[in-house]
Amino acid sequence: MKKQLIIYGVLILAFVLYNFLEPVKNAKTDTLINILFASILFLYIAYIAYLVLRKMGKKDK
Repeated sequence: MKKQLIIYGVLILAFVLYNFLEPVKNAKTDTLINILFASILFLYIAYIAYLVLRKMGKKDK
């Protein structure tokens, strides 16, 4: 579980750094990249939640 949290922290750090640096000057492309990045973050946190629920289910049995 620690590995997943480290990866999630790195993804958040990359997202914050991207928004501070703004390498893309086109507003539409920048918005698209932000939406994709946020979607990846939400999907990854859903994956972490799935792993936690699966571990909880195994403990009950």
